[in-house]
Amino acid sequence: MTQLFRSRPLKVLPEWIDFNGHLNMAYYNVLFDHAVDHAYEQLGFGPEYQKTGCTTYVAEFHICYLRELHEGDEVTVTLQLIDYDEKRFHYYQEMWHADGWCAATAEGLTLHVDQSGPRVAPMPDDIRQKLAAFKAAQGDMPLPARVGRSIGIKRKT
Repeated sequence: MTQLFRSRPLKVLPEWIDFNGHLNMAYYNVLFDHAVDHAYEQLGFGPEYQKTGCTTYVAEFHICYLRELHEGDEVTVTLQLIDYDEKRFHYYQEMWHADGWCAATAEGLTLHVDQSGPRVAPMPDDIRQKLAAFKAAQGDMPLPARVGRSIGIKRKT
């Protein structure tokens, strides 16, 4: 059985609309970030976690914009944990419109950080156990086709 994480519904706000009449590219990132906050509740990285002196920093984040979103649109975001180790985790997200189509995908690499440095540091055992359970709940899902994409202009030779 596969249990892919899905965020609570998120809504495109009026102030996020650009002069072209659709969601400004920066706010796709905001929506993906809010969805990670929902996943963090399960992983133990919620607001209370900062009291430990540790937090997470995003090291790299890539978005593919597939379809326009507009004011008032409702989306949910899935999150697939691709890999993790004691200091990092790699994940893939898809943003799904309430009508059932994919608006965007994202891939991120996040670091666990001891804020006293700040420096990258190992996660506590209980957090690593939650990551393991989160990954196990996803079963043997295939690697999404968009994972590991690079950016560039492909030229014909």
